[in-house]
Amino acid sequence: MTNAEWNTVSFPKLGIEFPVYSDAFTVFGLTVKWYGILIMLGLLLAVIYCFRRMRSFGIDDDRANDAVFAGFIGAVIGARLYYVFMSWDQYKDNLSAIFNIHNGGLAIYGGLIGAVLVGGIVTKIRRLRLLPLLDLTGMGFLIGQAIGRWGNFFNHECFGSNTDLPWGMTSPRIQAEIKANADSILSLTGVTVDPSLPVHPCFLYESLWCILGFVLLHLYSKRRKFDGELFFLYIGWYGLGRMLIEGLRTDSLMVGHLRISQLVAGMCVAASIALIIFMRHKIKMDGEYVFYKDTEESKQLIAETEEKFKAAEEKAAAKKAAKANKNGELRPEDRLTDDEDTETKTEDETKSEEDAADGSDN
Repeated sequence: MTNAEWNTVSFPKLGIEFPVYSDAFTVFGLTVKWYGILIMLGLLLAVIYCFRRMRSFGIDDDRANDAVFAGFIGAVIGARLYYVFMSWDQYKDNLSAIFNIHNGGLAIYGGLIGAVLVGGIVTKIRRLRLLPLLDLTGMGFLIGQAIGRWGNFFNHECFGSNTDLPWGMTSPRIQAEIKANADSILSLTGVTVDPSLPVHPCFLYESLWCILGFVLLHLYSKRRKFDGELFFLYIGWYGLGRMLIEGLRTDSLMVGHLRISQLVAGMCVAASIALIIFMRHKIKMDGEYVFYKDTEESKQLIAETEEKFKAAEEKAAAKKAAKANKNGELRPEDRLTDDEDTETKTEDETKSEEDAADGSDN
């Protein structure tokens, strides 16, 4: 079988097939994977969206830089450690493979835990409030997950059981993976899958679920009842979708006969509902809730940053002006405009004419 045949993805009921390679390109001998490209693209779009809305949530975007960067590092490390821990049999005899994240193997729940822990520590150090920042983070996660899931498509992974739906897909790589999992994951879940038949594209389902969740949270964001509500809604929304979609998958992380991600997803749904009910009841009992964006602390920190940038701009302008004077150039304020120059010339000409007239009279 040729490399193109091995990587050919087909949708039999749609009559569509084409090769899908995991490798995007090679530069200086280093192979860049589509998985990594899409993860980074998702991160970039998430960061752009979140930073555009920072101040509307009362967050000083300059201070948030450190927290976001730390959260990203924590997310990658947490996602990998979670996956490795749950798949230890794959790595215990080859520890160097733990660092090969470009081939996949990142667990979203581990990433979420790592991002909150590491980012939360830096948030405290930088005098930021965690809950409003998490509200933005939840929406950012949905953007990143919606795009990042397509990395699974290029890796021919994150698929499900057999389906007769028009978008059912297959490939030689998927068929080989199903056969490899027949005596492990599939036997534990009691699911029977025919490798020769199309399967559910679970990565697509999750991507669409995340897009819908992002749109709903974005529209609801201006109606939120308290700081942290959007993040709790994200946990519940994603958990609900993951719990349903995970039941279709044939490559789940397992603990005994349980799909670990399905179990964690269910716990997240329950926790998010409980937290939202608790907070709304507390607000009802305490009276009107004050968002962090409306506090003096938030306004003061943002004002300090604005003053810092303004001072930096003035310093840069003064330095530029000093350099211009040193080179013998006129400062901008010393230069005459066209109107001023014309006016000056007119006054000079008038004065000359008056002097000439006086001379004639004498």
